[in-house]
This record gives sequence, structure tokens and C-alpha cells, in this order.
Amino acid sequence: MRAKIFLIVLLLLVFPSTMEAQCAMCRAVVESEADGSTAEGINNGIVYLMAIPYVLVAGLFYFIYRRMRG
Repeated sequence: MRAKIFLIVLLLLVFPSTMEAQCAMCRAVVESEADGSTAEGINNGIVYLMAIPYVLVAGLFYFIYRRMRG
């Protein structure tokens, strides 16, 4: 099982160009704009969407830690 996970991670690191994260419409809007405000907005949105699961998981681990500690 570990070998499979290692192989997948290795392949993703070797071929990063195959992992396109943007849809075609988002990419077209970002590339066509000159001042970059839309790109900045999209990047901020991605950061906000990415941060929420981390905050929830950190809160869960903190709750478990407090429960186990006493």
C-alpha cells in the first residue's frame, strides 16, 4: 500500500504539467485581463476555500486533544 502511495506522489511530482487546476473559462478570463485584479480575486478565493478545511481539522484535533488530556 505504501509503495502505491509513494509511486502516485512520485508521478505527480515528476509530471506537474499534467495537473491543470483551472477550468477553461477561468483560465480564459484570467489570461485576457491586463491589470490582474481578477487573477488576484481568484487566488484569494482559492486561499479562503483551502483554509476552511484546515481550520475545521485543527479544531477537531484540538477538541480531541483536550478530551484526551483531561
